[in-house]
Amino acid sequence: MKRPKLKKASKRVSCAKRFKIQKKVREHNRKLKKAAKKTGISRKPKQDVGVPNSAPFKEEVLREAEQRKQELEALKEQNKIVKKQERAAKRKEGKEAVSAGVEPAAKKAKKGTKVREARVAVAKEKSAKTFKCCELNKVIEASDVIVEVLDARDPLGCRCPQLEETVLKHEGKKKLLFILNKIDLVPKDNLEKWLGYLEAECPTFLFKSSMQLKDRTVSQKKQRGTNAVLDHSRAASCFGRDCLLQTLTDLANKKDGETMLKVGVVGFPNVGKSSIINSLKEMRACHVGLQRGLTRCMQEVHITKSVKMIDSPGIVAAPSNPGDVMALRSLQVEEKEESPLEAVRTLLKQCNQQHIMLQYNVPNYRNSLEFLTTLAKKRGLLQKGGIPNTELAATTFLNDWTGAKLSYHSRAPERQDLPSYLSDAIVTELQSGLNMDMVREGNQNVIKGVRSPNLASSINFSSKGPTAGVLDVSELPKETITTTEADETDVTVSTDECQINTAGTQPLSTFKPEAEIPIPKMETQIQESTQKTEDKPTKETKVKFVNVDLTSMQHNNSDDAYDFNTDFV
Repeated sequence: MKRPKLKKASKRVSCAKRFKIQKKVREHNRKLKKAAKKTGISRKPKQDVGVPNSAPFKEEVLREAEQRKQELEALKEQNKIVKKQERAAKRKEGKEAVSAGVEPAAKKAKKGTKVREARVAVAKEKSAKTFKCCELNKVIEASDVIVEVLDARDPLGCRCPQLEETVLKHEGKKKLLFILNKIDLVPKDNLEKWLGYLEAECPTFLFKSSMQLKDRTVSQKKQRGTNAVLDHSRAASCFGRDCLLQTLTDLANKKDGETMLKVGVVGFPNVGKSSIINSLKEMRACHVGLQRGLTRCMQEVHITKSVKMIDSPGIVAAPSNPGDVMALRSLQVEEKEESPLEAVRTLLKQCNQQHIMLQYNVPNYRNSLEFLTTLAKKRGLLQKGGIPNTELAATTFLNDWTGAKLSYHSRAPERQDLPSYLSDAIVTELQSGLNMDMVREGNQNVIKGVRSPNLASSINFSSKGPTAGVLDVSELPKETITTTEADETDVTVSTDECQINTAGTQPLSTFKPEAEIPIPKMETQIQESTQKTEDKPTKETKVKFVNVDLTSMQHNNSDDAYDFNTDFV
């Protein structure tokens, strides 16, 4: 207890408490010793017993030990001198190389290492995109029915014309179906308009995936339990499963032979492909999560005895897409081509500001940075010193848009002509073999059963049209990485070759020369400011000492009283 008028609290405690602490310490040490005995570990360090007096030739042994000790110390000093000389020689060699205009070997090796690392990173990124394209093509070739999953919040932005055209080129051998997922995040009026728009082009199924599925072992344990309770919450409920499964079963029964119906599930990242498969299987068969691109290769899942579904990685978006489309699905952020702050700025321009304020319960904001600062403060996303972490707030905002949490909707366009790769005959062929009355009835039942948000509580979003995708590996662009060092060294790495340019020096013989890249604007401004300060002549400052007679000043001033309010402020 801290007593008054004392700087520090007293350390005195009662005798009972002190003896109790000592007893606990003794017991703890006793347990440690007992455990050490069992494991054979001794806490006491072994001491050097030295040379006993009874040992013969004791003086000679001690003399040899001392001599050996001196030799080791001399060897240490000699190694220090050698290292010092080597460092001096390297410095001298570097100075001579700079004066002669030749780059030192150490710098060459360092640059070569950076080039190799950048080249490996580019090759890895390109190989990942190439692998995704190859896996997607495998899924399309192996499937009898292709299901394109669309996010109900932006169905048009989730469509890939290149994919649909590739599927329809098989001339009736493969069917194309649409699944409108995440329908619980869209107002009912908007959902009905989108359903009518998409049904005119391709058979469309409404679906709402279950978000609380367990793996096989957990589900089996729950089934064996006597007091198993069914979860009918909003997240656990699934809508549209019966209609879709019945349609796929009918298609499998009409198929000739005993082979299973293979259904390929395709779409852009984070539209809910794996969640749909898990909901149809009623267990967690595919790995799902908020992170984009969790599915990296094709995966086959047996739904029933006659239906097999194939999960696929997300479609690779073409770089020719506008920034608004890429920001919506966080595609450039996923590929680390754009920062989350830029993506949030692009998204906020397409949304109604009042809807954003109501959804996130934030006051009026002037720009995206002010919005992220307010959001970070509201959600407690703070750095050291209480500084708002705007980058983490931007990542959270993007996760809300791509995940199954935020409610926003885009207006369905008015009915226009069919796309170039679709015709009335193709639409009729896609609907053949399907019980369209059952599909429409199932969709109406789903709309009645699902809980949808109000139009006022949903963010109005302006869609920019379909997103172009890359299916052919040859269409992938050649990626280039450029890194600028502080010493005006530009290293350009491409997937085909490595090139190095050094300002004022000759290029390495192992690399091909390339045109010099201009120095960034920030570096030129810094150089100009430093040159201006160097060009200015330095002015010599002179200090003059003046002799002051304090006694004469005292006699001259009749009133020698100080005013403490003015003189000592």
